[in-house]
Amino acid sequence: MSNHTGHDHTNHSGHGSHGGAHAGGLSVSENGYTLELDSTILTAGVQPVSFRVIGPDRQAVTEFVPEHEKELHFIAVRRDTAGFQHVHPVRDEQGTWSVELALEPGDWRFFTDIHPSAHDGTMTLGIDAAVSGPYDPQPLPEATGTAQIGEYTVALDGELVPGEAGALTLTVSRNGRPVTDLQPYLAAYGHLVALRVGDLGYLHVHPEGAPGDGTTAPGPEIAFMAVAPSAGTYRLFLDFQHNDVVRTAEFTVRTTDVTTPPPTAPEDSSHHHGHHAHH
Repeated sequence: MSNHTGHDHTNHSGHGSHGGAHAGGLSVSENGYTLELDSTILTAGVQPVSFRVIGPDRQAVTEFVPEHEKELHFIAVRRDTAGFQHVHPVRDEQGTWSVELALEPGDWRFFTDIHPSAHDGTMTLGIDAAVSGPYDPQPLPEATGTAQIGEYTVALDGELVPGEAGALTLTVSRNGRPVTDLQPYLAAYGHLVALRVGDLGYLHVHPEGAPGDGTTAPGPEIAFMAVAPSAGTYRLFLDFQHNDVVRTAEFTVRTTDVTTPPPTAPEDSSHHHGHHAHH
């Protein structure tokens, strides 16, 4: 199902349908599967976190269909969208997963992206966890269209349109030069997670093409198809690998409506303080 071209998949009912206009991760339980943390109260610092996915038979699930090379993708992000981490826990034979996370004080959301073998598709379960200590919530970063990670710059091109599949292209450069030797990461040249600001609704985003398919170049451009389930502001997190290091580029994106442009010109900042921040 990788090459979505039209928007035929937007009318899926959304139970586990990858790429539909349906925000996942808003529920701790779906289709009879429930995410269970060993502890929902954690201390700050690098901490071990363990959890299980409980199936309809009330047993911990031990059979998963791998997606993007992994049985389970685990995403951790603080409620203010700071501290994003995409990690790969290890499962024991009893179905308990464990992983280390770097946690700052505050309210966090943990997501598991899974495809239990007994279920007909993927789903994302989400659960809240609290990290004790003085919480210093961060304001939402500006929507600039570029991200800087050390020597790397990632530029975002494309728009998120509510209810429509749209192409997003991320272009990676290093010290001003295009990067043309990206390394495959999770069966793609990049892995993109999008979260809706306000409720952290989780969007499935699909890479276009794959390493080794004869047409997909290893940079500088990485292409994705994404559907915004609603109007609003989204946070995008791109994981990409170069020189054996996985780096994360972060973006703030506001949805656009391609059919009806806004009635006011961008210069009118009476209700939007931030238009002057285009660098």
